[in-house]
Amino acid sequence: MNKREFLKTTGAAVASSMVSRFSSAEPDAPRENWAGNITYSTDHLHTPATVEEARAVVKSCDALRALGTRHSFNTIADSTHNQISLKRLNEIAIDEKAGMVTVGAGVTYGALAPVIDARGYALHNLASLPHISVAGAIATATHGSGLKNGNLATPVTALELITAEGEMLHLSSETDGAAFHGAAVGLGALGIVTRVTLRLQPTYQVAQTVYRNLSFDHLAQHFDEIFGAGYSVSLFTDWQQHRATQVWIKRRLTSGEKIAWPEQFFGAARAQENLHPIEGHPAESCTEQQGIPGPWYERLPHFRMNFTPSSGRELQTEYFVPREHGYQAILAVEKLRDRITPHLFVTELRTIAADDLWMSMAYQRPSLALHFTWKPEWPEVRQILPLIEEQLAPFAPRPHWAKLFTLSAAAVQSQYARLAEFKALAARHDPKGKFRNAFLRHSLYEG
Repeated sequence: MNKREFLKTTGAAVASSMVSRFSSAEPDAPRENWAGNITYSTDHLHTPATVEEARAVVKSCDALRALGTRHSFNTIADSTHNQISLKRLNEIAIDEKAGMVTVGAGVTYGALAPVIDARGYALHNLASLPHISVAGAIATATHGSGLKNGNLATPVTALELITAEGEMLHLSSETDGAAFHGAAVGLGALGIVTRVTLRLQPTYQVAQTVYRNLSFDHLAQHFDEIFGAGYSVSLFTDWQQHRATQVWIKRRLTSGEKIAWPEQFFGAARAQENLHPIEGHPAESCTEQQGIPGPWYERLPHFRMNFTPSSGRELQTEYFVPREHGYQAILAVEKLRDRITPHLFVTELRTIAADDLWMSMAYQRPSLALHFTWKPEWPEVRQILPLIEEQLAPFAPRPHWAKLFTLSAAAVQSQYARLAEFKALAARHDPKGKFRNAFLRHSLYEG
């Protein structure tokens, strides 16, 4: 099942008490992630309604992991003991004087965007799916696209979280320096995030157009020009015929601006109808194309906000490499095209600006991200991933923290220069490893 099928309209409600447990009677009980490839290892799910109730949960548990909107494709949010969902912490508070918004850990980008837009504000970027929570997205450095756009954690200015002892910890970019840079992409290792403060900017309009069949040959000399052709640019490919099947260009508009979109873009033809990234699939779930201007939050994602994620079936993998080696990395992966394509829905190529967040995949490195959306064929995909990782090895790949990979712990750890400091920061606030699950123990501590 593809991303379009992820986005079926559904509705659900959860009623829970201060320290509630998972019950099969709950209509949207999160026993699986969105994709259905992960079944969580505990039936102890806590769903507090307030920060004080969340503190009580943390104090009561010996081991605990935060569960967001379940868009992680690996076991980073899993626990064999307890999970806590803060979906009921959904407050949104705008500080117009400071140009900031503070959101509860349960707030999704899809819920936040219309609220701030109605007040004349916007965020710098959004991911392809707007249904993910703000707290979950920043914890794993989830991102959109754009040569000058950092990941979704880069506009964060403050965090509030509950430490292992149930104490409240407040960190800000203004007063906490290095500790804030370590905590912003926290992987759930420092505590349970309850509130996030984001920097706002004035609202803006975006228009997007799609072009078809761009030869990879043009990337050799025009890599930055192609990826810089819009505020956000994505190339989609099935790895066949040495080309991107689609190029999605999203351009930010000044007031009253009208863009004359050329009919050709480096030999690629402008599409005359709305397209889905996966060739041949209906495009009704996709955001408006054809160069029609609209609010930032209705164009920056690939998929429309009024489609709510359901129980889709797909797998996802993503690797970050230095942008300066982006074209060489694409050619390296292309060698595996006949192994990849039979098990692939589509691959998306995006650029992300460098940042200073210790555990970000783009830490101090402008990056190209190679994102694979796979068919739900894990035995086959599991055999392909080491081959892709071998091809990318010369480019020091960093896998997305919330997606599937088979790189060794040592290989992952070697990519993070501030890892020792991050682990020291985690130990300061979680000395007994309450928030450390099997995924974190393997990825950060083994090898």
